[in-house]
Amino acid sequence: MPRQPYPSDRCGGQRFSGLWPILRYLAPYRWRVAAAALALAVAAASVLAIGQGLRLIVDRGFLAGNPERLDHLLLLTLALICVMTVASAIRHYLVSWIGERVAADLRRAVFDHVISLEPPFFEVNGVGEIQSRITTDTTLLQTILGSSFSIALRNTLLLAGALMMLFITSLKLSSLVLLGLPLVLAPILIFGHRVRRLSRASQDRVADVGSYAGETLYAIRTVQAFGHEAEDRRRFRERVEAAFTTAATRIRQRTWLLSIAMLLAFTAVGVVLWQGGHDVLAGRMSVGELSAFVFYAVLAASAIGAISEVAGDMLRAAGATERLLELLTAQPVIAAPSQPSPLPKSPRGELTLENVRFCYPARPEQPALNAVSLHVAAGERLALVGPSGGGKSTILALILRFYDPQAGRVCFDGIDLRKVDPTELRRRIALVSQEPVLFTGDAWENIRYGRPKADKEAIRAAATAAHCTEFLERLPRGFATPLGPGGAQLSGGQRQRIAIARAILCSPTLLLLDEATSSLDAESERRVQEALERLMDGRTSIVVAHRLATVRAADRIVVLDRGHIRAIGTHHELLSRSALYARLAALQFELPQTTAASR
Repeated sequence: MPRQPYPSDRCGGQRFSGLWPILRYLAPYRWRVAAAALALAVAAASVLAIGQGLRLIVDRGFLAGNPERLDHLLLLTLALICVMTVASAIRHYLVSWIGERVAADLRRAVFDHVISLEPPFFEVNGVGEIQSRITTDTTLLQTILGSSFSIALRNTLLLAGALMMLFITSLKLSSLVLLGLPLVLAPILIFGHRVRRLSRASQDRVADVGSYAGETLYAIRTVQAFGHEAEDRRRFRERVEAAFTTAATRIRQRTWLLSIAMLLAFTAVGVVLWQGGHDVLAGRMSVGELSAFVFYAVLAASAIGAISEVAGDMLRAAGATERLLELLTAQPVIAAPSQPSPLPKSPRGELTLENVRFCYPARPEQPALNAVSLHVAAGERLALVGPSGGGKSTILALILRFYDPQAGRVCFDGIDLRKVDPTELRRRIALVSQEPVLFTGDAWENIRYGRPKADKEAIRAAATAAHCTEFLERLPRGFATPLGPGGAQLSGGQRQRIAIARAILCSPTLLLLDEATSSLDAESERRVQEALERLMDGRTSIVVAHRLATVRAADRIVVLDRGHIRAIGTHHELLSRSALYARLAALQFELPQTTAASR
């Protein structure tokens, strides 16, 4: 994935510190966290108390030959086991609930933030990559918070408690354990950093797999039309294998981490058992004390093994947290000012570009617009024409404030767009693009997209004005028929008319049409053009078109080429005044060469 150019410092530092930012998402559930911590502490204390019960059972029950005392001690131990079971159940429920809740909150926070970022962010970072972070990475965090973190904390408490009880039981043997502890912890420190680095790389490779699969499946018609299946299979296989290779390396490092830690831990238990057995034979400690000591030593070794096992998950979670925080800390380049200037309550739809110069971030040395000045009067119908790459769609992007110009300014109703809240500005604009975007759902949902609270009468009126009712009412469930992902069950002309109905329902002050009829057949174009005429009536409209037949009726036509305005006028004026426009017209209308050549 390319490095995103937005300011987002990687959080985390070394090892587990990348998880710290997640703690603030636990704050709203502090009482549940406290209850889970209490249950965890009770469960750990119960386990530690069982060791003392074992000592008493051996020394005062079996060896003392007292059946009644033995029964009482066994019942006491059983009671401790019951307490441990109930506390563990409560802990498991609360921790699992907290994990699910925090993951849901984090998904919502990331989504809420990323949809406020401007389109260039997604062009650089890739939608598939961002989707992977919102789903895969938050699922990993849910597993960590709902399971692995609890296991790590529980075993940390058991380890601390077991070490304390070891010293209480036998200072001599505990000293041996303490001397061996650094050897057990060393693999965690040595291999931990490698596992964390590989975890981040593994998640990036998995994101690449998802991104490529999504892109290919989205364009499945093109893939199959060009017979590209075999090549896509090969490329996808390469990405899958790259993800597997990285994951295998991570697993290998984690296996070393786990196996070495467990080997050293249980070797230490064996050494302690050997030394303790000699102490019992020499009369320096009782059998019960040795039993309790071995119990705590095994408990400590098991705790270290469990911590080593979940350490890899925790390190993966730290990498996932970093990836999510990169999204959460990405600052939008286009943002509302602290005190935005209000737009007029009665909008006119007047638009002005004053000496605008703009370069796309990926091509800073190549201006897409250079010294462009243009005034669009309220209610005017303006057309933008010219060769591809001339700057037509760039002007629409600046009007929608997806970008800000490097020089000059763009004004709406006399107010510089930099001083306006972008959301408030876009509420007064409607865009109908060449490729209409429909969402999974029915016609009601898609048409009311710009006005979520619109009633069905208003939606039906907009659909009628856009010539949608004639095909929507023939669907099995009418307007309530699911249209499929992206409106896949409709033709291009039908999708375009629904997009126009959506714009009509918004009742915009300014209408932007970007090649709205270029990909339609003649019949669909006629119906869409009729709908557009109704939509443009009485409002400011800017039409981008390559097909000059669609803009001949515009009040003015602006000819753009290589980021400069070459000419402005009506269709007939430009035929005689603009060589570029005359050449385009000659190619499209088959005008006589003398007409096209006239100046």
